[in-house]
Amino acid sequence: MKINEYQELALRTLNSNLSQKDVLINGVMGLCGESGEAIDIVKKHLAQGHPLDKEALAMELGDIAWYLAETAYAIGYPLEDILRMNINKLLARYPEGFSTDRSINREQQKMDYSD
Repeated sequence: MKINEYQELALRTLNSNLSQKDVLINGVMGLCGESGEAIDIVKKHLAQGHPLDKEALAMELGDIAWYLAETAYAIGYPLEDILRMNINKLLARYPEGFSTDRSINREQQKMDYSD
């Protein structure tokens, strides 16, 4: 499945009664909530001795993907563009791959991440 196809299919379950502002708010709040559920699974594993529940974590990642698709839609972006922008940012920041030195000494100015 292509990422924009995922976004299109996921948005079939979007509440059509929400305004664009409410879609944005719901999307960002959903990202925060689902991320909290994901970290709770990892916390139980690392701090409480539970086995890592990979299936539950994968399901939470799917929920995060849904809210990412919704939030991107709310601001008028296809997911493919969001992901491309992120890769461009990472390539500009770490052209040879991750470097601790580059991470510590990154320029504090905004970089151009567009194609």
